[in-house]
Amino acid sequence: MNGELLTERLIAYAKKHLALNDYDENYMRNMLLAEFRLSAPYDGVPDLSDIAEMDVPDSLCDDIRTYAIENKIADESSADRFCTRIFGLLTPMPSKINEEFNRIRGEKGAQAACDYLYDISVKNWYIQKTAISRNLKWSYQDGKRYLEITVNLSKPEKKNKDIAKLLTAPQTRKYPMCLLCKENEGFAGTATHPARQNIRTIKVTLGGKKWFVQYSPYAYYDEHCIAISEEHSPMNVNETTPYKLLDFVDIFPNYFIGSNASLPIVGGSILNHEHFQGGRHLMPMHSAPIAESYRSEKYPDLDIGILDWYNSGIQFSGKNRESVAAFAGDIIEEWKKFSCPECDIINETNGTPHNAVSPICRKVGDTYVFTVLLRNNRTDERYPDGIFHVHPEYQNIKSEGIGLIEAMGLFILPGRLKRQLDEIEDILCGKAPYDKKALEDESADLHIHRFMIDKLLAEGKAADKDEAHRRVQDYVNDVCAHILDNTAVFKKDDVGRDGFHKFMKKLNLREAK
Repeated sequence: MNGELLTERLIAYAKKHLALNDYDENYMRNMLLAEFRLSAPYDGVPDLSDIAEMDVPDSLCDDIRTYAIENKIADESSADRFCTRIFGLLTPMPSKINEEFNRIRGEKGAQAACDYLYDISVKNWYIQKTAISRNLKWSYQDGKRYLEITVNLSKPEKKNKDIAKLLTAPQTRKYPMCLLCKENEGFAGTATHPARQNIRTIKVTLGGKKWFVQYSPYAYYDEHCIAISEEHSPMNVNETTPYKLLDFVDIFPNYFIGSNASLPIVGGSILNHEHFQGGRHLMPMHSAPIAESYRSEKYPDLDIGILDWYNSGIQFSGKNRESVAAFAGDIIEEWKKFSCPECDIINETNGTPHNAVSPICRKVGDTYVFTVLLRNNRTDERYPDGIFHVHPEYQNIKSEGIGLIEAMGLFILPGRLKRQLDEIEDILCGKAPYDKKALEDESADLHIHRFMIDKLLAEGKAADKDEAHRRVQDYVNDVCAHILDNTAVFKKDDVGRDGFHKFMKKLNLREAK
C-alpha cells in the first residue's frame, strides 16, 4: 500500500466530503504524512477520479487499515482505532461543526442542519452505513397495528442483571466515565472503549441545563439521534423531564424525542447517564389511534386518550406548551404513587420503587403530541425476570429489557438470530437433520430454541426453504407482538381495563362523550 498516494486520496476526499478548506490543505497533508510516518508527499499526479462519487469511506478505511498493519503502525486489534483517528483528523473541529450547524438551521431550518450533521457523520465513518445496511429488517402487519423488526448484527446482547449493576456501581476514576459522557468527543479509545475521535456533537440547552445531541453509531432507524446531559448523572424521569423534551422538539421539530424509563428491567441499556433518544423516523406507535377519549377540567385545551397500542400508554396533544408539560408531570408523579394489586401493579416494596414511565414527544405543525407509556419492574416467583418483562417462553428471541424504542414498536433483535433462524429453517425444510437429544445440551447453539423447533415441526415440515423462512418469520412476528403484550401493565381484559380507568380517575379525568 502506497502511503503517499493514500494521503492524497484522503486529502481529496476531505475536500469533497468533509469541508476541508483549501487554506488548510498543506497543513492537513503534513499531519497525515506524520501519522503515516512518511517524510515527503506523493510525487506525481494521482488518479482521484473515484473520490467525488464515494457515498461512504469504506474503501479508504480498508486502505488505511492495510497500510497501518503493513507498516506496524497498528495491529489487527487496533487498526480500526487508527482509522477512526485519521477520520477524526480530517473532520472539522467541534466548534466549526456547531457554527455551521447553527448557521444552516437559522437560514434553512432544522432538517437542513440535521442533513449536514448526518452526512458528516456518515462520510467520516462514525455512522458505518455499510455495516448497518447488513442488518435484517422487515415489518409485520398485525391487524390495524404494525411492528418493525430488525436483527442487529453490530450491537452486543445485554443482560438485565448487568444493566442494573451499572446503576448502583461505584463511580471509580474512569475516563470517560461511560459511553455517553461529553469527554468521548475526541477520545482515542482503548481495547474496551471505542474510539470517538470522529464523533461530532451539537450543543443545546434543555430544561435550562447543558446538553448535546449526537447521532447513534448503531442507527436503528432514520437519523437515530441521542440527546445527552453534559452532567454524568443517573436517568431520572420526573416532572422536569417533559420540559426538556418540549425544548428538544422546539429546536428539532423534525424529530421525535423520548426517554427510557429510569428503572432496571423496564429501562434502557444505559441507566447511569441521563439521555433521550429520537430521530426522524415515524415509529409504529405514532400511527396508533386513540381507543378511549377523556377530558380534563384542569387542562381543557388538551385532547387526551388511552392509546390503542399493545402496552399501556396515555396520549395527549395541544398547542399550549405549558398545559402539555404540566399534565405530563401530573401523570409521571401520580403513576409513582399508584398501585393496583389486581393488575399486579405495586408501586414500591420496602422503599424500592417499581413504577416508571417512558415519556415521548413530537411536534405536528404547532401541536405538541405527547405520549406517556406506563411501566412497572416488579418480579415474583413466577416471573423472576419481571412480571411485565419478556416472559420466559419468548426469551429465546429476545431476553433484553424492552426499552423505549421497542415499546414504540421497533424491535432490535440480537445478531445471533441471523445464524440461528437460518439453521432452524434448514431443519424445518429437511435440509439439516434434527437431533432432539443433542439440543437438550445447554451448550448447543439451538438449545434455547428447542421448544420453538418442536412447535414448528409439530405443524408439519416445510416444502422448501422459502416456506420455512416464512413460517419462522411468522413465529418471530407473533413473539414480538406477545412481548409487547407482556409489557402492558394494564392487560386487554376486564381487569386491565378497570385498572386503567381507575388510574385515569386518579388524574381527575372523565370519559369524553
